[in-house]
Amino acid sequence: MAGALAMLVSGLGYTVNDAFTKTVSEDLPTGEIIFVRGIFASAMIVAILVATGSFRRVRVPRSQAVAWRIFGEVGATVLFLAALFHMPIAEATVILQTAPLAVTAASAVLLKEAVGWRRWTAVTIGFCGILLIVRPGFSGFDLWALVALAAVVFIVIRDLATRLISADIPTLTITMMTTFTVTVLGLAMGVFESWVMPSAAEVFFLFSAAVFIIIGYFFIIVAMRVADIGFVSPFRYAIVLYAGILGYAIWGDVPDLPMIVGAAIVIATGIYTFHRERLVRRADPEAAPPPRPPGAGPPLANG
Repeated sequence: MAGALAMLVSGLGYTVNDAFTKTVSEDLPTGEIIFVRGIFASAMIVAILVATGSFRRVRVPRSQAVAWRIFGEVGATVLFLAALFHMPIAEATVILQTAPLAVTAASAVLLKEAVGWRRWTAVTIGFCGILLIVRPGFSGFDLWALVALAAVVFIVIRDLATRLISADIPTLTITMMTTFTVTVLGLAMGVFESWVMPSAAEVFFLFSAAVFIIIGYFFIIVAMRVADIGFVSPFRYAIVLYAGILGYAIWGDVPDLPMIVGAAIVIATGIYTFHRERLVRRADPEAAPPPRPPGAGPPLANG
């Protein structure tokens, strides 16, 4: 149960981070938000490295997989935040939860992994659920939902690259490189924006967002290390409940029926996909996806 609890805490960390970040988006430009939050997060990571004595052992890995993972993480962060700032937090969060289905499909196509008809059916039904949420061609259609879906594409790139990263590359090294890159990107985006002097409350919110995203990173790694991924992964969908509660409490967002049905379909098919992968791994370890390198990076990440 320790792994399940860690996954629940991780999801809460990511969701609270999203809520704090979305709150300040009403007054601060996107680049500034990414940069200031990144400064706080980078400082925390460096402090952890120094406190654990790991800073002296940090080396920049010469790995294409790490570079692709960082590229995917950066793209997912920017696109998800852009969507989050313009749509309800619960809706944006649900769309992001299609990532496991997309990774399953991409693994079969790009990495030639064995994916049976049951998982292909789950993937197809899951994306039908997303159509209910996005509703292209209908009055409920939101262009920013497509931006959130674009973030999923980058998450697929990130997760496929993560599978190729050597287990010898430390977690904190990858986390540090990713955080630094996102922070620099925020600064670069600021060149094209009019920066605003943040209030004390906004600085506190961004600091809190950094704290909670670090909590999300830390506990997702704990969850992956202390328990079987097939067992703990379904608990990731608690993030949808967290987002719904915070969305209603802070912004008064109430999901409509198509959104609820679509979310239920995405969650159900996602859990089934994890279940099937677990069974395949037990029956034939060589046919299952290669295990994620310990601590190589979180499979669940919001902006």
